[in-house]
Amino acid sequence: MKLIKQSLKALSANKGRTLLTMLGIVIGIGTVVLVLSAGAGFRSLIDSQVATLGSNTMFIQVRIPPTTKNRNANAQGPGAAFSGVTITSFKQRDLDDIKKLQNVVGAYGIVTGQAPASYRANKKTAIYYGASAERFSIDKTKLSSGRFYTQSEDNSGAQVVILGSKIADDLFGQDEPVGKLLRIGTMNFQVIGVYEPQGAIGENDNLLFIPLITAQKKLLGIDYLSVGVVALQNINQGEATAEQIKILMRNNHSITNPDKDDFTVQTQAQALETFNTIFDGVTYLLVAIAAISLIVGGVGIMNIMYVVVTERTAEIGLKKAIGAKESDILKEFLMEAIMVTVLGGVIGIAFGSLLGFIVSLIAKSANLDWTFSVPVYAMVLAFGVSGAIGIFFGVFPARTASKMDPIEALRYE
Repeated sequence: MKLIKQSLKALSANKGRTLLTMLGIVIGIGTVVLVLSAGAGFRSLIDSQVATLGSNTMFIQVRIPPTTKNRNANAQGPGAAFSGVTITSFKQRDLDDIKKLQNVVGAYGIVTGQAPASYRANKKTAIYYGASAERFSIDKTKLSSGRFYTQSEDNSGAQVVILGSKIADDLFGQDEPVGKLLRIGTMNFQVIGVYEPQGAIGENDNLLFIPLITAQKKLLGIDYLSVGVVALQNINQGEATAEQIKILMRNNHSITNPDKDDFTVQTQAQALETFNTIFDGVTYLLVAIAAISLIVGGVGIMNIMYVVVTERTAEIGLKKAIGAKESDILKEFLMEAIMVTVLGGVIGIAFGSLLGFIVSLIAKSANLDWTFSVPVYAMVLAFGVSGAIGIFFGVFPARTASKMDPIEALRYE
């Protein structure tokens, strides 16, 4: 306890220098806490989106099968268009056959396109999303007004549309969209519903949602699908069901070599695993960048402690002359270095938490389902790292102080 009091007294003797010495630690620890807090919030956003789509779903996407000319081709969904090749083999009959599998409780197909959308003088280029009415029993996203389209409207190619919340505001402003006509391309569509703000990754709030047959026949002039969403009864059997789907589609598409598959099947768990792998890599990179400032801060502490040792040379000589041991001097200066870093760590945790809270407020203002939290492991890591830096970078100047010759030290001016 006496050692701590001595260290606090020494640090408070020059408050300005102490605060500047801590600055590098504060910035480094604050950045680490911010990254980990924002990461926890982003994961909560992804979890909410998964819950909306259904955690028991899997996805089928078209892809360009590898060839001798292009063995690395692996464009999926809309990305296949960039290769100049369109995959047209994924049809509704594939989904109809998939629905007969024991573990499958539902499935719907998706196509996408782009067209100008206008209401009175308001006009913007919009992406439309065509899906069968069965989507509404799988996707749990709610409407703020209106209704979903029915299966009979889908089968008949009805010109009805549900708007994302943002595009509804952009095109209709203060007007109530439901019941009005929206021009998409060269055709008029009746607005029957508006989604609640989703704040979802992928800009879902800017999309138009129309029946699948309408999108295929009237807007795109196609009879194939780009993506299929399959709902499972038991997600624990997802891998086995995925294999059944692959076998079924290979039979339908006359594919004998799995390497030539013109589709991919991915469970929600696999999609999350891929996301987590990428996200963890980005997090590690950001933490590593923050660690650079911690190292810089540690070097700054070491330099300042060397200055302090020089300034207090006479004091050190006096203490050793009246009986202080090398270990006493070592502990005193080492404690000062540790306290600087630990105090910097505490301030850094508070600073990073504040920034994380501000990020959460910004995310929520953008209608993102973002939960603010500072993981316990982030605080433990911050304390551990700050203490370790204090020990590592403080031991060298402290050792220098403890090894001073008392007679030479007393002569120092």
